[in-house]
Amino acid sequence: MTTSLVNNKLPKDIFFEAGSSLSLSISQYFEGFLKKDAKSLNIITCSVFDAIRIKEEIAWFFPKLKVNLLPDWETLPYDQISPHPDLISERLLTLYQMTKKEFDINLIPITTALHLVPPRDYIEKYSFQYKKDENVDIESFKERLINNGYLNVDKVIQPGEYATRGGLIDLFPMGSMVPYRIDFFDTQIDSIRTFDPDTQRSLYSTNEIKLLPARECPIDELGIKVFRQNHREKFDGDPSKSKIYKSISKGIPFAGMEWYLPLFFESTDTIFDYL
Repeated sequence: MTTSLVNNKLPKDIFFEAGSSLSLSISQYFEGFLKKDAKSLNIITCSVFDAIRIKEEIAWFFPKLKVNLLPDWETLPYDQISPHPDLISERLLTLYQMTKKEFDINLIPITTALHLVPPRDYIEKYSFQYKKDENVDIESFKERLINNGYLNVDKVIQPGEYATRGGLIDLFPMGSMVPYRIDFFDTQIDSIRTFDPDTQRSLYSTNEIKLLPARECPIDELGIKVFRQNHREKFDGDPSKSKIYKSISKGIPFAGMEWYLPLFFESTDTIFDYL
């Protein structure tokens, strides 16, 4: 279950506005009234800056609380610039954790809450988990990465990229702070290790890896089909003369495609559908 808190619309004796006392009060409210009932708290803030400040302050008061922030794309509508991969990574992780109820407190700026988001079933369908010693066909694994929107590169640097070298796959999953190096022995995952994207040196071993979709807009066969159909219905003129239409038809993402998100789905959700 979730409890929503819009700014401070709760009894006046609970919240105070001096300094960081609001963040302290929110943390104490969750610990005292919601945690014991396994409830989560969703807070809509006036701005992105308020959400960032509250998240940092809560982390200082109660570092064990799982606090999410759904960031904005930070791009202008229909501008030919895509959001930074780190922002997309954080957004997808937050949406995924909302579907699984794997958070204590959610911070959502009002400007972000107004945007349409991918349907819940899209996040659930394209999210996977792999474990050490699991039997996985490496070619099927690569195909899944491509269908999830991951880019095949020579050297993995940022979220949404993967690279292959024989039985090794370097992968930077969306929602992860570090990339992973997966070592296959025939069809078995022999080891999973994190590595430093700057030095490319392995760091420490882990037993599992979580794979989220690389984009909020699917560019698999179904996503391309829905986009082409919606584009022909919404826009007049010859679609073959549209750069974005031709780009998506070839399965090639373009800068700023996030603002065309509704065209990739038969229907979209709002953030409240996730709650």
